[in-house]
Amino acid sequence: MLTDSPVMPTLPVVDLQRAASFYKDKLGLMEEKSMKGAVVIKCGEGTKLLLYQRVQTKADNTAAGFLVTDLEKIVKELKDKGVTFEQYDLPNLKTNADGIADDGVIRSAWFKDTEGNILAISQDVI
Repeated sequence: MLTDSPVMPTLPVVDLQRAASFYKDKLGLMEEKSMKGAVVIKCGEGTKLLLYQRVQTKADNTAAGFLVTDLEKIVKELKDKGVTFEQYDLPNLKTNADGIADDGVIRSAWFKDTEGNILAISQDVI
């Protein structure tokens, strides 16, 4: 039924203009479409993110993830643009000084957008 349908993560934001600027200026993504109370952000391989305005937003889980081929390079580029990576020291998740966790199968790093949404960038190890 949905096996051939792309998925578009939908992220709530308090300040739509501030959030859209973060995705464009810090992450290098492009705005595809703007409508009242929402913006569609164009991502890789035809995927998209929908940012929509809400009064309040707060999730403590990863809301969206980007798959990359060179994690260290992307982490460095984002840090150079002022993005701060999360540090985790949990029983099943520990990050290094750069904010990168490696479980032997996938390597990931997490950061928050201007609205507190947690985003991940990940690279397959195998």
